[in-house]
Amino acid sequence: MKKELNHFKDLLSKQVTELEKQLATLGRKNPDEVGDWQATKEEGVVDEADDLDVADSIGQYENNSAVLENLENRLHEVNHALKRMDEGKYGVCEVCEGDIEEDRLDANPAATTCIQHMK
Repeated sequence: MKKELNHFKDLLSKQVTELEKQLATLGRKNPDEVGDWQATKEEGVVDEADDLDVADSIGQYENNSAVLENLENRLHEVNHALKRMDEGKYGVCEVCEGDIEEDRLDANPAATTCIQHMK
């Protein structure tokens, strides 16, 4: 691998920071399960609110839950890449054990497969 691992570690670390910042706007860390996030309900919606306000609140919560799930999955992928780095397996395709192309890692530093074995 021509580029230093530190280059990719820096990219992945920045992604962790950004993903956690985005996740914090939609939810909170689950205190019962490490690495898990939970969507939070919008504050200020009371039981006496009219039906449209309640429906809007539920819709927003469901939307936040879906976005949160996508961000959480990406965070797991990035953390997995950092773990593979620590294990000396970063940049190695999990399918064929060949090298992952550098331009693929530039585009997606958390990639776990070469271009041939992309999911």
